[in-house]
Amino acid sequence: MNANYKGLTALLIFACAVVFVACEDKINPSLEKVNPILVVDAWINNLAGEQTIVLTLTQPYLENVLPTGVSGASVTITDNQGRIFSFKENDKAPGNYNWKPAGNETFGKIGNSYTLTIVYKGETFKSISRMGRVPAIDSITFKTEKETGGTKLVTRGEFWATDPLGVGDAYWIKAFKNGVLLNKPAEINFAYDAGFSPGGQTDGVVFITPIRRGINSRDEDTSAGATGNLSPFSDNDSINVQIHSITYESFNYFNQLTLQTDRPGGFSELFSRPLSNVSTNITNANPTGSKAVGFFNVAAVSSLGKRYKEK
Repeated sequence: MNANYKGLTALLIFACAVVFVACEDKINPSLEKVNPILVVDAWINNLAGEQTIVLTLTQPYLENVLPTGVSGASVTITDNQGRIFSFKENDKAPGNYNWKPAGNETFGKIGNSYTLTIVYKGETFKSISRMGRVPAIDSITFKTEKETGGTKLVTRGEFWATDPLGVGDAYWIKAFKNGVLLNKPAEINFAYDAGFSPGGQTDGVVFITPIRRGINSRDEDTSAGATGNLSPFSDNDSINVQIHSITYESFNYFNQLTLQTDRPGGFSELFSRPLSNVSTNITNANPTGSKAVGFFNVAAVSSLGKRYKEK
């Protein structure tokens, strides 16, 4: 080993030692203060019952409290046929604005376009969405097999549905295990036609396997000596699957959201894509007015549930 190589090796070891020592120091960064802006959570669907739009304000990154609800706003949705749906603020839940149907009425109609209008502190924010079509869920099945690379038996669920002919449909697939929505970053399940993305040649076919099996929970096995995930389903567990139609803009939003939230952590985070703001389809009617973030989508929904029974 020559002297230059030895010197480089010693320098590298010293640098690594400095890094690991530095990692033990607590850092309290001073972040620039900015004015809070409006956050719009407006995912409307045609399921039975009232619909809710949630308005909050952004908050400092390191502030560990629930966002502040926005009161005193005017919130309406107007369809392309001129009907106006008024969302009234919930007195018991500031920032929650509800539309209550009359009788057995459900919100919206497939193929119609909808304009969201929010008037807050003298400014008007708008967004447009279209309710797309959605396929029916034919069935849900369960399969018990050995985990990948192991010997433990795991039971996974799988839904079966076929994307309708015609390129450009997009979906958000929600799964509820025992009545609880699976909403971890790794459990967000969305599709373009029956696949992952445009150009995948998946129009008009059965959803591909990873999407069909994306309804399983990712709960970690924390028992002594255990590795990997727990079996998603045990005897008498229930699963309810919903397919929500979403716009192409919403599909891109979910792509960005997954990149920002499903982070590997640890050393590998050094090589991950840097954090950045996700897109929004909420705009201010005044181009020079304040900004808003969040998203608006109007969905048609199909659903099916099933309970797992051990043989």
